[in-house]
Amino acid sequence: MNTITKHYIDGAFFESHGREVMDITNPTNGRVIAKVTLADEEDARRAIAAAKRGFAAFGRTTKEERAKILRQLREVVSARIGDLTAAMVEEYGGVVRFAAPIVEAGANAFLAAEKALQELPLTRSWGKTTVTLEPVGVAGLITPWNANALFLCAKLASAVAAGCTVVMKPSELSSLQTQVWLECVDAANLPKGVCNVVIGRGDVVGAELVRNPDVAKISFTGSVGVGKSIMRDGAATMKRVTLELGGKSPNILLEDADLKKAIPNALVIGFLNSGQACAAGTRLLVPKSRLGEVKRAVVDAMAEFPVGHPADPKTAVGPMVNEKQYERVQSYIRKGIEEGADLLVGGEGRPTGLETGYFVKPTVFVNVKNDMTIAREEIFGPVLCVITYENEEDAIRIANDTSFGLHAFVSGTDVQRARRVASQILAGRVAINGMLDDQQAPFGGFKHSGVGREFGTYGIEAFLEPRAILE
Repeated sequence: MNTITKHYIDGAFFESHGREVMDITNPTNGRVIAKVTLADEEDARRAIAAAKRGFAAFGRTTKEERAKILRQLREVVSARIGDLTAAMVEEYGGVVRFAAPIVEAGANAFLAAEKALQELPLTRSWGKTTVTLEPVGVAGLITPWNANALFLCAKLASAVAAGCTVVMKPSELSSLQTQVWLECVDAANLPKGVCNVVIGRGDVVGAELVRNPDVAKISFTGSVGVGKSIMRDGAATMKRVTLELGGKSPNILLEDADLKKAIPNALVIGFLNSGQACAAGTRLLVPKSRLGEVKRAVVDAMAEFPVGHPADPKTAVGPMVNEKQYERVQSYIRKGIEEGADLLVGGEGRPTGLETGYFVKPTVFVNVKNDMTIAREEIFGPVLCVITYENEEDAIRIANDTSFGLHAFVSGTDVQRARRVASQILAGRVAINGMLDDQQAPFGGFKHSGVGREFGTYGIEAFLEPRAILE
């Protein structure tokens, strides 16, 4: 049984002032594997004060000094990829085929931020005017439970590249993963106050970060509801905010799509991270004339997406993070049936042989209308909605008929046509023919999917303010 009682403040581990203890449960079998003592407002205020002291010097560092720190961070995280992956599998139930690349992407986020920093001009001049990009100050970084190492690394990388000191609040559901990650940060021997981490609840630690006047910036990844409250409550102290929120991403299969490739890709995209991914393509838009072919192709391809223990490399879909999330997904499956969608595969309950733990049957609904609840709301589980369209114009209309706009996908053999369709979709990222990534490309959403962008120069700029000096 692991016991976590310390937070990381001012370059050292400190015993928690908060006394609330929470159980960490292995979602594969429902057993308690750790106990974590959660931070309170006093822990958060101590971390904020440390970050404020640290910013006095760190905010004046050069590109070269920050680049050196980013390289140090990449080195120490890269050395623990195996441990971080194992913690993600055990604590979160992330399937190893997804967890390992995600952790590696987290380590590489520091390298990507260093490259972006070198390409970003921090000073511009014309005539007798000079504009400098200045670090905004202390940043509060609030991360979710579904890809812990990636979010921690990516947010810290951009903030450090900009010259900001940080107070991080990872999800309390990711405490074991965070503990391993903190050992990496400690090994990097950063200047005091640059990176402070307190593990606690959003309505306690997160709320303190949002209301505290010594925090200039909040970068949050999570639900739309919490994002709205951060935007509202942060206005009292004029917080700068970056919000990466939910998604209900469309995946448009064009008439010329090769279903032997497009359907397996669609299932990978739809069941990404066992469906617990904001970027998952959970609305599959298909030509009405090809629905029969699509249904047969989905049924045939499902054999390649087995549910099982997340440590097994063959497993494609693991458990939900906890019982609450399991019940949430079940409620949406029931809602889909009640609203008249047809089950193609999956359905309610646990898969055969996986009666313990929080496993869900990967589920595909057909004959879904875009106004159904399962097509409107983010389920955050392995549930895919197949929606038919009449023509290209209709497909684009349906794709954009959502309150979200985080990610989208287009599949087709005519790349020029796919590009034309992609350019008309209101989403922060649109991938053509697959689940693609580029850590220099901006990530963030239109509409209710958020405010601002992360990654690359766009992510660093989110932690900077321009200052003009005129002579």
